[in-house]
Amino acid sequence: MAETIKPKAGIMDIALYVSGESHVDGHTEVLKLSANENPYGCSDKAKAAFLRTAQTLNRYPGTDHRALRAAIGEVHGLDPDRLICGVGSDEVLQFIVQAYAGEGDEIITTQHGFSMYPILAKMVGATPVTVGEDERVIDVDAILAAVTTRTRVVFLANPANPTGTMVERGEMERLAAGLPRSVLLVHDGAYAEFVENFDGGAALVDAYPNVIMTRTFSKIYGLGGLRVGWGYASREIIDVLTRLRQPFNLSEIQMATAEAAVRDRDFVERCRTENAKWREWLRNALVQMGVGCDASHANFVLARFENPQEAEACNAALRADGIIVRPVKSYGLPQALRITVGDESACRRVIHVIATFKGIR
Repeated sequence: MAETIKPKAGIMDIALYVSGESHVDGHTEVLKLSANENPYGCSDKAKAAFLRTAQTLNRYPGTDHRALRAAIGEVHGLDPDRLICGVGSDEVLQFIVQAYAGEGDEIITTQHGFSMYPILAKMVGATPVTVGEDERVIDVDAILAAVTTRTRVVFLANPANPTGTMVERGEMERLAAGLPRSVLLVHDGAYAEFVENFDGGAALVDAYPNVIMTRTFSKIYGLGGLRVGWGYASREIIDVLTRLRQPFNLSEIQMATAEAAVRDRDFVERCRTENAKWREWLRNALVQMGVGCDASHANFVLARFENPQEAEACNAALRADGIIVRPVKSYGLPQALRITVGDESACRRVIHVIATFKGIR
């Protein structure tokens, strides 16, 4: 028998990432609340930049992302020379594991953490180590207790996905202070902009040389289809990560559109305000129906039902109405559904269907 080309050991152990669905059989139009997308789209200024830059598709983009880094630095009060831009924050996270972890190393994630973290660990041959959470909140003591001489990276999202819970500043400080300087703490701030007056971990980066903050344009900026993200760290770490970055990883369209988006603070503020309003309304409505729901700091809520069977049945009722939400069984939460906070009509429609399902209306 002829030999076949085989991948490196461990590659076939990597589970494929499953994204939120986009269609339901029997429905030509659906209400998609499964991917935490911005229901208000993106900034008109970002759209204008996209169309304007589309006239230059024959030109190679710049390689240093200078204008985009300058805009991010200006808006967030950060040193542009300590920023790196990537194809979504996913690419920045991948740079981190490529640079700092490999076979024989361990990468710590948490019980209900973002499912890409274990995938990233396995991509470089490292072992993902999952630690427990405390009622769906990241447990700093559990993380510190799990650190060994093989630990290289700790991944955590704050606010967390899919729970929406948040670790307070003091606890994050305690975690950063308690980690060996040889261990990188990656503060994934994909949902940071939904929290009023939150720096997403920037102060921690400035205080500790082994902390990295990542952010994305996919959530509050409404640019999920564009794929742009960034990271903030010490100059030394940024230098290392930049050596792994392809020179033309972002097109001029991506950079110009993202720059316009980050500068449009009025749009961001409107989205944050509307999200907070309808997130609280959605949570209160769920709780009044007897559905468990922690306070969320992101653009989604986690609806917790009595058992996995009720969650599955409610999901089926929502799908029958053309509404797509995210079951989170794969996150260790089989009794829960993650529901993106939509606009007013979307939120009211979701609650109407769930209330009907529970026999309240």
